[in-house]
Amino acid sequence: MTVQRLLLASLCLLLGACVNQSIKSTSVPPLETPTAPIDEALLLDVAVVVFDPGLTDYDEDEQVFPEVRKAEARFMPLQLADTMQDSGAWGAVRVVPNDTQITDLTVYGTILHSDGEELQLAITATDSRGHVWLNTTYTGNASRYAYQPATRNPYDPFQAVYHTIANDLARRLAALQPGARKNVRTVTELRFAQGFSPDAFDGYLEQTKSGAYEIKRLPARGEPMLQRVREIRKRDHLYVDTLQGYYTHFDAQMARPYQEWRRNSYYAALAAQEMKRESTRRLIAGGVAVLAGLAAATSGDSSATRAAGQIGVLGGGYLLKSGLEKRNEAQFHVAELEELGASLEAEITPQVIQLEDQTVTLSGNVEEQYAQWRAVLAEIYRAEIGSLTLPANAPETADTL
Repeated sequence: MTVQRLLLASLCLLLGACVNQSIKSTSVPPLETPTAPIDEALLLDVAVVVFDPGLTDYDEDEQVFPEVRKAEARFMPLQLADTMQDSGAWGAVRVVPNDTQITDLTVYGTILHSDGEELQLAITATDSRGHVWLNTTYTGNASRYAYQPATRNPYDPFQAVYHTIANDLARRLAALQPGARKNVRTVTELRFAQGFSPDAFDGYLEQTKSGAYEIKRLPARGEPMLQRVREIRKRDHLYVDTLQGYYTHFDAQMARPYQEWRRNSYYAALAAQEMKRESTRRLIAGGVAVLAGLAAATSGDSSATRAAGQIGVLGGGYLLKSGLEKRNEAQFHVAELEELGASLEAEITPQVIQLEDQTVTLSGNVEEQYAQWRAVLAEIYRAEIGSLTLPANAPETADTL
């Protein structure tokens, strides 16, 4: 390449404008609803487990803030649960701390990426029989208009992701025949019963090699021990319903600082991308200019060419310095986000859970408190069954539950 071409390439790189692309649409797919009312006996309950924040495996180049991710892992399940409940296709849709509660359908999520600009979730849904309904990764991009105060948008910036997940699950539900739905509900109750009294309810279910549960026989209608289990299950539902108040309160506390963080994160992400492109462009242009300047200064055949070469060396050095400064400026935005994440963590401290009939002091976080509550239920169950004898093996043709 001639000296002139090197100088021309440097000039083109210096003057080339960086293109900044952003999604300008906040299109949200409509939430699909049942075409006809669903019999209450066929409604399936759903448990949305607090998401995995995805802190164990992520790209080293990705800026991840643990305190923010942990908050998002509690915030996002409530958005999905509310969306599913709004569809009218389900029974009770609850957010739960973990998957120890046996429910008709359990939804799990892992946050793969979240920076205010893009959200990526890995979602898995499994029913109580062990059948997988969903195992999909969902990605959504926010529009800059979603964070503008003047824009009246009733949706979460990533509501399209929640609607898409809810619609996929609703279609899977619609394909399930009434008999299969009843089967799911029966397996749920039997697995719950086995969890509290394995000996009393042994033999009613069989687990296949693939891990799926199949009904072998059913307890007789009116079985006393089963009635006790149903009462325990009602109490468990009441407690989990109380947890919904906690998560709703958590959501309300988090809404303002989290939205502010996402707004700042969104613009910081765009700025960081722009600065990275600008920095790279300047470093390349500076390197080319230095090389071209050295070539002209050392091998130019005229004083004008050698003078231009010296100017190229100086200009290239400036561009290199400017590019490094741009990278340092990008790091400033990273530090700003870390500070925002720390302040967000301080504003969303979990609260003590209030029960309807009393205030229960449960130590630790929500997950630990729920584990303690399950232990309390087990004690209640043992106290209530007293001297009841174990049920006799029911015939294969026993009445349905």
